[in-house]
Amino acid sequence: MKHIVEEVKLKSGARGLLIDVPDATVMSFQFNFRAGSRLTRDKDIYETAHIMEHMAFGANARFKDEHAFEADFTRNGAFHNASTSDYSLDYYASCADFEWDRILDLQQVSITSPKFREDELVAEKGNVKSELTGYLSDYNRILWPRIQQLLGEDTLTYPQRLKTINNVSVKDIREHYQRTHTAQNLRFVVAGKLHGRKTQLKQMLESWDLPDGERFKMLVEEHPQITKPTLIPRKEAPNLTFGLALVLPRPLTDPEIATMGCLDHLLTGTMFSRIMGAARKKGLAYGIWSDTNSFETYSLWDIGGEVNTDSAEEVFDIIVRELKAVLAERLTEDEVEASKQYALGRYQMGAQTVGQIAGFYSGRYFFDGVVNDYEKVPARIEATKRDDIAKLMQEFIDHQTWVLAGVADNERELLDTLHAKLATIFN
Repeated sequence: MKHIVEEVKLKSGARGLLIDVPDATVMSFQFNFRAGSRLTRDKDIYETAHIMEHMAFGANARFKDEHAFEADFTRNGAFHNASTSDYSLDYYASCADFEWDRILDLQQVSITSPKFREDELVAEKGNVKSELTGYLSDYNRILWPRIQQLLGEDTLTYPQRLKTINNVSVKDIREHYQRTHTAQNLRFVVAGKLHGRKTQLKQMLESWDLPDGERFKMLVEEHPQITKPTLIPRKEAPNLTFGLALVLPRPLTDPEIATMGCLDHLLTGTMFSRIMGAARKKGLAYGIWSDTNSFETYSLWDIGGEVNTDSAEEVFDIIVRELKAVLAERLTEDEVEASKQYALGRYQMGAQTVGQIAGFYSGRYFFDGVVNDYEKVPARIEATKRDDIAKLMQEFIDHQTWVLAGVADNERELLDTLHAKLATIFN
């Protein structure tokens, strides 16, 4: 869908993007505060941000409780939710075009005037406990927070997070809200039919009653070199759920992100990919994936999956073989070209809805304030070259900061064997 992007800075200090989508019949709203779990005052109350998110649509200056707010908000089909991560707390909503101003007003009420009542806290503590307890049977949820810790990140695993729930008080919730929900810490993306509405939209956003504050920064951490694999024992685990993470001590450029996207697709993106496809063809693994993320001071390249323990060694032989093939520049030009065509197709398919368009911009804008240029994406993809892939992967390897961890039942010896196979790539 065609769209025009404008960045605005409000007098209050809040900043955001207004995306005019002329043919839109819906409006999308996203509001971001750096207010996630790692920004809580103390690790003993680590779940403060998460519990606050659960209380976000409760009693406020206009509605007596969540049920009253929900009934009014959704009466014409509008949707809203919120989510918490390590650093961010996001509020988002979508609605029919005809009621965009009503929905924005309701978001203003819920975000700027929550009551945070004691009875709501008690209820949401129970809901958060139920949510986190449910994650304990998801081995990826067990695995990847532990990998974060191994790489030096000061975060908690789900079992550790559960222990902090009872420590959180209403006073903690209010303190976290007051410290983080400030005008300077607010970023937003609004997408929809904005022609003729921008002045009213800006006036409504300017009216948000938020105090002065700051845009919090992400923490800078040292990533230690890990020499041994880590087993997370679970007697009930029938398979091995594994994760391999490699660190590069710098952020990736936009062209490099496109390059790693090409590599991830070639290795695990399809049923005919070099790792995932090869393992599926032999009946060795149902799913193997890879992904790349770039942060303010470092980048992560992850490979993960779930395999039967009796086929794990053969799967890792494939992983090692194909990673070495990339380093040796044995990818073919046809393979690289095919991956670029796939990326171009996904790019064109990724702007079919207002929500997709808003998501394209918000992911980057909320992270570092950069307004991603949608029109330049194809050129970035087209510029990817085979030797760029090998060079960038070699840089990850040369840094020698990587970790292998797995969730399984008493398979420490197996994990040692798999680690030794991977180590041959780094020698």
